[in-house]
Amino acid sequence: MDRVQVGETRHATPMGVPQGGPLSPVLANVVLDELDWELERRGHRFARYADDCIIVVKSQRAGERVMASVTRLVSDSLRLTVNPLKSAVDRPWNRKFLGFTVSRNGMKLKVADKAIDKLKDRVRELTRRTRGHRLRDVVAEMRDALLGWKAYFGIAEVLSPLRDIDKWIRRKLRCYHWKQWGRAGYRELRRRGVSVREAWNTSKSAHGPWRLSKTPALALALPVRYFSNLGLPSLAPR
Repeated sequence: MDRVQVGETRHATPMGVPQGGPLSPVLANVVLDELDWELERRGHRFARYADDCIIVVKSQRAGERVMASVTRLVSDSLRLTVNPLKSAVDRPWNRKFLGFTVSRNGMKLKVADKAIDKLKDRVRELTRRTRGHRLRDVVAEMRDALLGWKAYFGIAEVLSPLRDIDKWIRRKLRCYHWKQWGRAGYRELRRRGVSVREAWNTSKSAHGPWRLSKTPALALALPVRYFSNLGLPSLAPR
């Protein structure tokens, strides 16, 4: 018997299946197979994964009509409930499906903003200063997360957000390394080829580490090649 935690108390769940378990999508496919057949019979263009479904129509009016009829079908025939908070009739670029959306211009496949924000949260977690790990170890951990993310979202056609994430990740790593250098920042910059003036101005700056992580001195001392040699993968193809 599975259990869920509500506050400080764990409660037994004698009904249903564990969320995220392999049995959930299997049972969803068994139950919703009838929905697939009915949508195909009506000639709709749609995609479904487990209980997440998107139906493409030509107009707002058609969308509202299909939404109402599918809701009735799911309720009356399958005895399930369509979540009104997660369901809507809208433009494709305003909706997301399995972490993807489409661009407004050109209708190309694009990673949804929420998926990008989730990845950034993971990077922030790995680059917390209080972890005290070596940069090489942080990159090794990050490599696993990024390669998994890339394997899933690598089919995206809009690449500019991926390039922006690559730049942001390198900036987070420069910020992390700069914090680790501490008072040795000037010496480390000079050792990596930064001029006396740039190294002095950067190390004595009143700006915080995040602001300094975007300076030419840090970009020269810790270039793209440096992180590539540590094993940091790129999300956007080069």
